[in-house]
Amino acid sequence: MALPPILKNLPLPVIGSPLFIISNPRLVIEQCKAGVVGSMPALNARPAELLDEWLNEITTELAAYDRANPDQPAAPFAINQIVHKSNERLEHDMQVCAKYKVPIVITSLGAREDVNQAVHAWGGIVLHDVINNKFAKKAIEKGADGLIAVAAGAGGHAGVKSPFALIHEIREWFDGPLALSGSMATGDAILAAQAMGADLAYIGSAFIATEEARASEAYKQMIVASNSDDIVYSNLFTGVHGNYLRGSVVAAGLDPENLPESDPSKMNFGGGAAKAWKDIWGSGQGIGAVREVLPAAQLVARLKREYAAARARLALN
Repeated sequence: MALPPILKNLPLPVIGSPLFIISNPRLVIEQCKAGVVGSMPALNARPAELLDEWLNEITTELAAYDRANPDQPAAPFAINQIVHKSNERLEHDMQVCAKYKVPIVITSLGAREDVNQAVHAWGGIVLHDVINNKFAKKAIEKGADGLIAVAAGAGGHAGVKSPFALIHEIREWFDGPLALSGSMATGDAILAAQAMGADLAYIGSAFIATEEARASEAYKQMIVASNSDDIVYSNLFTGVHGNYLRGSVVAAGLDPENLPESDPSKMNFGGGAAKAWKDIWGSGQGIGAVREVLPAAQLVARLKREYAAARARLALN
């Protein structure tokens, strides 16, 4: 399994997944300083002009950190681009990413050769998230460098495939960078992902319950208080199936057991979607491992301890 230099030698083989509305420069910076890839959706910067300010903040602070810590530099960061046709900001946001030479671009909801070529032109790499083997092959054919396998139990827009099946099918033909998403919230899960053939774990929901995350305190506390029984899978809110906290669905006056189906053709990631995601809270099934709200650095430190203990338990030191 060949990893590009930018993903080699991470202190912990983890990508903090981009959390719609929630991720912000402060969370990204703290994730990177702690030794995991920090990321955020470009669309979190509203209005669009704010993205330039945010990328300036991230690149400036991480460069200063690297100068002060030459022996333990920060991990790289990533920006998530929704490449679906409903994203009217894509061209603008890609130009801003080019300006700052964003090292990793995570693409979602469609694979586009022009986007991949643009990222390669400034020296970055593209990781594309997929929910099945068919989409994985299309992404690589169109020039993506690596894949994020979004398996059952992942937060937000999630697939239904078992991670065992999905990773196996992809690894039968692809030996490049591969991250696994789906109920990842412990160091044991990180090692398990590697054992089944992934290079990296893709962790999102656990980072919602961090001090830096731009989520309401009620949202964070619901993450802490909930477990996998409290997750609802529906396409009502954005047109694409995803996992959401049952408590937020109930609070919105809806019956989580009887949610209507949405028309995927009406998918929209503009202002309306932002409102939907503000009121209906996304989450993956791994939140049973989240027991308190912590600074991001402390969460990563816990994951490192658990990962080391899991390796020792299996005599993999």
